[in-house]
Amino acid sequence: MPSLPGFDAFAQATPSEAAQKIADHFAGVRTMTGEFVQFGPRGEQTGGKFYIERPGKIRFNYEGGSGFKVVSDGQSVVLDNKKMNTMDLYPLSKTPLKLLLDTRIDLSGDKVKSVKEDDDLTTIQLADRSVFGSSRITMMFDPKTYELRQWTITDAQGKDTTVMVFNVQEGVKLDPNLFTIDYRRNIEVNRKGRQ
Repeated sequence: MPSLPGFDAFAQATPSEAAQKIADHFAGVRTMTGEFVQFGPRGEQTGGKFYIERPGKIRFNYEGGSGFKVVSDGQSVVLDNKKMNTMDLYPLSKTPLKLLLDTRIDLSGDKVKSVKEDDDLTTIQLADRSVFGSSRITMMFDPKTYELRQWTITDAQGKDTTVMVFNVQEGVKLDPNLFTIDYRRNIEVNRKGRQ
């Protein structure tokens, strides 16, 4: 559907049935693994492997010597940087990842900021002020296969981090230990950091 110049195609406030079908399909995928490329707000690029298990579990293993990983065990999210010996812990419920990892992605109400449907991409932008303030998450799906192509998390300062996924396999058996957070190490690392 062509839009008039100067008029944003994101003006559609109510999600279409097609968009809700895509969200339902994505939420129905219980496990998923694949590779990712991440583009940071300053143009930096990293990659690695990711694992998702609903509800609430995710792991990113970043390639290279940094030993950096992001893990959610369903309750908390940790940014674990072995090289720098830092571990930042956040409640999952206060991050945009919660919307990505929920058992159901509900496009009703005021969480949906926009839905844009093109021939080759359906873009759904979600925000929930009560959960993660002024941050938002934008998910892009293939409208034919309903597969997730990428997501962008925009932080409170308006900086974007985009994750593109590929070589994705759905419905795989995952080792539960992938989503284990070492809370003891987190306490030790943060105690040393404060000394």
